[in-house]
Amino acid sequence: MALDPTLLSILACPQDKGPLLLVDDKLLYNPRLRRAYPIEEGIPVLLVDEARDVTDAEHEDYVARGATTGDV
Repeated sequence: MALDPTLLSILACPQDKGPLLLVDDKLLYNPRLRRAYPIEEGIPVLLVDEARDVTDAEHEDYVARGATTGDV
């Protein structure tokens, strides 16, 4: 299920308030903090406690595949 473009344009990281990358409609990624937020059943889970740290390899992959939420 694709996320609504209007919703994506206003989403921000709850931790640093910066823009996020949308990766394959599966997660939202903050490359500055290297934190990934899940999307569950089409709903972004933007809770700091639900985010996970990513490996260096995941970071490179997410940055290469991600689209900024403001550009979607």
